[in-house]
Amino acid sequence: MIKTSIFLVGPMGAGKSTIGRLLSKALDVEFKDSDREIEARTGADIPWIFDVEGEEGFRERESAMLAELTHENGIILATGGGAVLREKNRRMLLQSTGTVIYLYTSVEQQLARTFRDKRRPLLQNENPQAVLANLMKIRDPFYREVSDYIITTDNKIPRTVVNEICRVIQH
Repeated sequence: MIKTSIFLVGPMGAGKSTIGRLLSKALDVEFKDSDREIEARTGADIPWIFDVEGEEGFRERESAMLAELTHENGIILATGGGAVLREKNRRMLLQSTGTVIYLYTSVEQQLARTFRDKRRPLLQNENPQAVLANLMKIRDPFYREVSDYIITTDNKIPRTVVNEICRVIQH
């Protein structure tokens, strides 16, 4: 059963933005991406916010954005990969009227999908695979905690994932 909105959670490289856009077209509802909303409101991109305000400053902005977006009706929302780190963000997702879907993706698939992406501050280091593995170890339990459904995206084209989501929310 679909609630008023659908919130996509999961690690970077899971396809939240791509799948969210396609899902919004399939269901004829508005798509929003919390990171893009933060960028639009601040006039600065996420890497710049990380550089100037640090991760903590970015997480504050992210929490404020989630507080607003989880109260909107009839949207598809792609959350940032780290949105689940804060307990208050998890509570917002759990207490919302939206359906939360965890787009699960293996570390290997994340690495393949994010390898050349310079817009991901947490991966700008010597060993992105170790970073992704550590992030998954920390975040996976939180994604599972807030999720109504878990959909695996490994080795699937986005349209297939969208079809799976449509099937599960309509039951």
